[in-house]
Amino acid sequence: PWTAATPFFAPGDAPYHSGMDNGIDAPVPPQVAAKAEDMGVAKARLDAASTFLLAVLGGAFIALGAVFSTTVATGLSGEVPFGLGRLLVGLAFSLGLMLVVAAGAELFTGNNLLVMAFASGKIPLRALLRNWTIVYIGNFVGAVLTAAGMLLAGFHEGAAGQVGRTCLDLAQAKCSLDWTEAVARGAFCNALVCLAVWMCMSCRSTGEKLLATMLPVAAFVAAGFEHSVANMYFVPAAMFVREFAADGFWSSIESPPSQWASITTWRFVAGNLVPVTIGNIVGGSVMVGVVYWLAYRRPGRA
Repeated sequence: PWTAATPFFAPGDAPYHSGMDNGIDAPVPPQVAAKAEDMGVAKARLDAASTFLLAVLGGAFIALGAVFSTTVATGLSGEVPFGLGRLLVGLAFSLGLMLVVAAGAELFTGNNLLVMAFASGKIPLRALLRNWTIVYIGNFVGAVLTAAGMLLAGFHEGAAGQVGRTCLDLAQAKCSLDWTEAVARGAFCNALVCLAVWMCMSCRSTGEKLLATMLPVAAFVAAGFEHSVANMYFVPAAMFVREFAADGFWSSIESPPSQWASITTWRFVAGNLVPVTIGNIVGGSVMVGVVYWLAYRRPGRA
C-alpha cells in the first residue's frame, strides 16, 4: 500500500529502468518489456491443442471484426467524408482485437512479440516457429470457417446485396496490390497492432485494454494497411460469395460474377497473404519487438 514514504520515480531514475513496480501506477515500458518476455515464454510452452483452439478463436474474433467493419463500410462512399468514413470502419474493426485481448485468444500478428523472449534466450527458435506455425494455421481455420458461416447466414444479401458487393470490392482491391505495397502495408499494420498489444500489457483493467486497442487498430484500417489474419476472412468470404451466391444476389447488384474474376486463390495466397505476412512479421517482430528489446532488455544496457 502507498505511504508518505513511497517514492515516485522519473523516467531517468534507476527504478524506472529496472522495471520496479510501485503497485500504484500502470506498468512503465521497462516493466512491459519484462512482461512481454514472460508472456512469450508462457505462450511458447502452451500445449499444441490449446494453442490451436485459441488460435481458431483468434481467427474467428478478427473475422467478426471484419464482418462488423464490412457492414459499417457498406453505403458510406459518397455519403460521408473519406477520412470520417475510414475512421468509422476502423473503429468497427477494432472489435476483433478487443475480443482477442479481453476474451482470450491466440493471434499470429500479436504473437510476433514472442521474438523478445527468443532474443533474451528464454525460448529456442524451434519454440518460436512452432507457436507461429500453429497459431497461423489456427487463425486461418477460424477466419475461413467464419467466412463460410457468413455465407450460410446470408450476410452478403444485406442492404439488397450491397454488403456482398462491399465484400467483393474489398477482396478485389487486396488481390490487386503490388507486392512491395503489400509488404509495406503489412509492416505498418502490425507495428500498430503490436503497439496496441504492448499498451494492453500496461493496463490494469479490461476497460483500459479495450480503449488501448481502439485507436491503433482504427489507424491501420483507416490508412489502408494490411493484416494477414483479417485477409484470411476478407478474401475467402468474397470467394464464397462469387462461387455460391444465388442468382438473385447478382440480379440485385446488377453485376455478373466475372466483374470480380481477379479474386483467385493464386492472387490471394501469392499476391496478398504471403507478402502481407512477411510485412506483418517485420512490423511486429522488428519494428516493435526488437526495438523494445534493444531499448530495455539487451544485455549490458545502461
